Amino acid sequence: VQLQASGGGLVQAGGSLRLSCGASGRTFRNYDMGWFRQAPGKEREFVAAINWNGSNYDDSVKGRFTISRDNAGNTMYLQMNSLKPEDTAIYYCAASNTGWGRTSSSYAFWGQGTQVTVSS
Repeated sequence: VQLQASGGGLVQAGGSLRLSCGASGRTFRNYDMGWFRQAPGKEREFVAAINWNGSNYDDSVKGRFTISRDNAGNTMYLQMNSLKPEDTAIYYCAASNTGWGRTSSSYAFWGQGTQVTVSS
């Protein structure tokens, strides 16, 4: 599967953005999907994941971010509300056909990333 992330941009603190991750192929529904982010000078970190049965979030975004997917449209979303400057990072979408997880190594397929910048 090939992934394309989009929707990033510059927003003020307290604002919202919605990221999208478009996937190629007819088997999108079979993949567990995730969002990760990487801030300058930091390691890539887990944000949220979704599979057929539910979703889970890092504590830092719980209650502010919502992950969802449209299997018919081969697209995953990340709705980000109440954004904070510490949410500034490149956001990556990822896909796994071996089960979801909270580590990068759980995902074999990655999109190119989209920049999110939150100003204070």
